[in-house]
Amino acid sequence: MACLRDLAGPYSLAGGGAPALAPGLSDRAAVIPACRPSSLGDPGFLRAHGLKYAYVGGSMANGISSTRLAEALGRAGMLGFYGAAGQHLEEIEKAIDRLRDADHPYGFNLIHSPSDPALEAAVVDLYLCRGVRLIEASAYINLTLPLIRFRTAGIRLNAAGAIETPNRVIGKISRTEVANRFFSPPEEKYLKELVSRGELTAEQAGLAAKIPVAEDVTAEADSGGHTDNRPLVNLLPTIITLRDRLQRRYAYASGLRVGAGGGIATPEAAAAAFMMGAAYLVTGSVNQACVESGTSDAVKKLLAAAEQADVAMAAAADMFEMGVKVQILKRGTMFAMRANKLHEYYRAYNCFDELPSETRAVLERDCFRAPFEEIWRGTREFFLRRDPAQAERADRDPKHKMALVFRWYLSQSSRWPLAGDESRKLDYQIWCGPSMGAFNEWAKGSFLEEPEARDAVTVAYNLLAGAAALTRLHALRCQGVSVDPRLARQEPRTREQLAPYFE
Repeated sequence: MACLRDLAGPYSLAGGGAPALAPGLSDRAAVIPACRPSSLGDPGFLRAHGLKYAYVGGSMANGISSTRLAEALGRAGMLGFYGAAGQHLEEIEKAIDRLRDADHPYGFNLIHSPSDPALEAAVVDLYLCRGVRLIEASAYINLTLPLIRFRTAGIRLNAAGAIETPNRVIGKISRTEVANRFFSPPEEKYLKELVSRGELTAEQAGLAAKIPVAEDVTAEADSGGHTDNRPLVNLLPTIITLRDRLQRRYAYASGLRVGAGGGIATPEAAAAAFMMGAAYLVTGSVNQACVESGTSDAVKKLLAAAEQADVAMAAAADMFEMGVKVQILKRGTMFAMRANKLHEYYRAYNCFDELPSETRAVLERDCFRAPFEEIWRGTREFFLRRDPAQAERADRDPKHKMALVFRWYLSQSSRWPLAGDESRKLDYQIWCGPSMGAFNEWAKGSFLEEPEARDAVTVAYNLLAGAAALTRLHALRCQGVSVDPRLARQEPRTREQLAPYFE
C-alpha cells in the first residue's frame, strides 16, 4: 500500500507494476498523480484566509466550538470558529480577548436572531469594536442590517484601485434562495440605511454594491443543529451551479467559492465532497466529541456511543414560534419528544391555563420541575434586563407568555449538558447529525474509539490524509485499473503516523 500512503509523489505503473505497489492492483499501465492534503480544495480559499489546509471547524453554539478548538485548528494551518451563539456578550468578549492576538486564523459565529434582533446588532457592535474580521453567518433566512454593516464596515479602494473589505463573511446555508442572497451584493435598502445612519459614506455604499455579501458559502447538508436535512450529493452541485451563474452575472474580481458541511466525518465523505468540487470542508458534530470541545465529558461519551440512526428533529429555542427545528441526539434523552410536545401545545392553545390539567401537571413535574408561574417570574426578570419589550408583550399576551416559558426549557436544555448535570440527563439537548454515528463506526476498534483519544487535529489529519489517498485510488479506477476494495479502507492513524504528510 506504500504508493497510496505516500501522497507526495506521482507513480507510473507499467507491465507487471512496481515493487512498491500493494497487492490487489491489475497490471494495466497507469499513473498515480501526487496528492497531498494541502492540495485538496480551492487554492483561492487558502490564500484568502491564510490557511494551509481547506478544513474548517464550524461554529457550535454556547461555546461548544471553544477557543481551545479554534486555537488547535488554527495552529495546524486550518480554520476554527468560536461558537458565540447563545453566549452572553461578556463571554464572547472573553473569547475575543483570548484569540485576538493569535498568530493563526480564527473566526466567530454570528447567528440570525429573529426573536432577538437587538442581540444580533449588539454582537456585531462588539465584533466591530474589538476587531473581529471573519464571521460564520448561520441560520439566516433573510439577511439583516447588522450582517451587512459588519461586511461593509471600512470598505475602501486601495492604491491599485481595487476594492478592499477588511471584514469577511462565510455564509452557511441549505437553501438556494439564501445562497443567492449571500452571493449577491447587499440589498440597496440596507446600504441606504447605513448611509442615513452615518455608518457608510455614499462612496462606500457604491463600492459595497459591487461586492458579494459572502465570497464563501458553505452548503450545509444533513448536519447537527439547524438543518434542512439536505443530502450533500444534491445540495452541493446545486449551489456550485448557482455560484457560477452569479459569478457570470456580477463578474466579481475575487470570485466565489462553495464549501461542504454536514455529513463530513469519514475519509470517504471528505474525498467525495472534494471530488464534487467543494472549495473547503466544514466539520461540526465530530468536533463536539473531541477533547477541545466546550461540552462536558458526559456528552462526549454519549456522542462516542451514537449510531447513525440515533438522531431526531426537535423544536428550536431561538425560532420556536416559527416551528423551526434542530437535529439532536435522541439516544439516552427524552428531549426531542418533550420539545416537540411543547410546540404542539403552543400551536393548539392560547395560554398555559387552557392546557388539560393532567398535561400541565406533567410539564411542571418533568420539564419545568417547578410551577409554571415560578418559571415565568424568573423568565420575566431575564427579559426585563435583556429585552423589556418581550416581557411587556407577554404581560399583555398570555400565548406569548407561554412561548417564553417553553423557550426557557428549550434554552436550558442546551446548557444542562454543557455543565454535565446528571439530574437533567433526560432533558439534554445535544446537537448532532448522523455523521457522528458514521465516524464512530469508522473509528470502532481503533484508538479513536474512546473520546479521551479524540483531538480535533488528529481527526482532521485522518480525514484529509484519507481523502488524499482515496483521490489517488480514484485516479487509478478512472484509468481502468482494477483495484482491490481493501485498498480503499483508510484505518485511523495517530498524529505521529500522519505527521510526514502535514510537514
